[in-house]
Parts: sequence; C-alpha cells; structure tokens
Amino acid sequence: MSPLAAIALKLVGIVTIVSALLDYLILLIPPNLTNPQWQLATTTQIVDRGIVPLVGIALLLTGFWIDNSVGRAVRGRNLVTDLRFWACLLGTLLGLLYLILSVLHINNVRITSQQALTQVGNEANQATTQLEQQLSTELTQQQTQLSALLENEALLQQAIQSGQLPQDIEQFRNNPEALNQFLQQRADEAQQRLQTEIGTRRQQAEQRVRTEAWKSGLRISLSSLILAIGYSVIGWIGLRRLMSLTRS
Repeated sequence: MSPLAAIALKLVGIVTIVSALLDYLILLIPPNLTNPQWQLATTTQIVDRGIVPLVGIALLLTGFWIDNSVGRAVRGRNLVTDLRFWACLLGTLLGLLYLILSVLHINNVRITSQQALTQVGNEANQATTQLEQQLSTELTQQQTQLSALLENEALLQQAIQSGQLPQDIEQFRNNPEALNQFLQQRADEAQQRLQTEIGTRRQQAEQRVRTEAWKSGLRISLSSLILAIGYSVIGWIGLRRLMSLTRS
C-alpha cells in the first residue's frame, strides 16, 4: 500500500506544480510591466495562489520520503534526473520571487494610492469649478427673474404667497443694488454649504484610498514574505540534503 501511496503523492504533486506554473504563466499574458495597476493586480493574484506550488512540492517530496522509508529509493542517482532536485530548485527560485514581490508590491501600492489620491483631488476640484459656474449662472437667472417679478405686482404677490419668495422681497423694488447683494449673499451661503459637502466627501474618499492601500500592502506583502520563507527553507534544505547524499 505504501508504494501506491508514494506514487499517488508524487503524481498529485507534479500535477499541482505544473498546473500552478501554467496558471502563473497565464496571469502574465499579456505583460504590461510599465503599468503599476497591472503589476499590483498580477502580484496580488500570484501571491493569493502562492500556496498551491508549495503544497505540490510538499506532496512530491513526501512521496519520495515514503519510497525511502520502504527501501524503494534509488541511491546514487544523477541530480539532473532527480525530480527532488528540480522541486527544491523550483522552491528556491519561488522563494526569491516572493521575496522580490513583497518589496515590489509595497512600491506599487504607494504609486497606485498616490494616483488614486490625485484623481480624488482632481474630481473634487472639477466639482468645485462646476459648482461655481452653476451658481454664477443661477445667480444671473435669479436676478433677471426677480427684476421681472418686482415689476409685476400680481406675479410678485403670487410668488410670496406660495412661499417661493420671502415677505420682505418688496423692499428691493426700488433698490437693485440691494437686490443684487441679497442674491449674492444667498449664492455665497449655498456655495459654502456645497463646498463643505465636497470637502467632506473628498476627505472620506482619501481615507478610503489610504485604508485600502494599507490593508492591501500589509496583507499581500506579509503573505509574500511568509511564502518566500517557506519556499526558501524547503528549497535550501532539500538542495543541501540532496548534495550531501550525492557526495556520500
């Protein structure tokens, strides 16, 4: 039963490793190495799938360990033809890869978060500009409409009774300058209120960007570092062990 288990473990390990490497290759196609967004997304997916090759290597080495335990291991083999050598070498290379990714991801998070914050600022400035233009247009329209109402008593009283205009609006009938000041004051109050709302939304958006960047950087970088340690330990210990067996 043990030989069958060893064969099954080695077969599953090989299939797991090959399928994971193919998955990595597909993630890299098409490459866009100059785009931080692409690097960030690709790094995240590679790290999230990082445990799969590690499991495959562990299964493969476990299968060889069972062979060795039951005395079926072939000694004195050439390292080039030994699957354990290639599995440990792959583990060492992946350990180096995930170590690089742990640093690269932090830099990509910094770049993309800065881009997102810049976009939030640009959108807030654009909204402020549109608000000022809209208020200026509305102020001109209100001045024209009120001037016309003040010249039409019937329409003026109808607007006052319906609550569209305050009761003291008639005081501006013969004072256009005071009317303009009144309308400008109302426009300034509306502008200040809306600018405060835009500023609050901008702060909330910036806080969300910083929080997501911090969470992504911490999760992916720590996971990548842990994977780098795991792969490196298995790879280096396995290579040293195989080298010593070859020399003995």
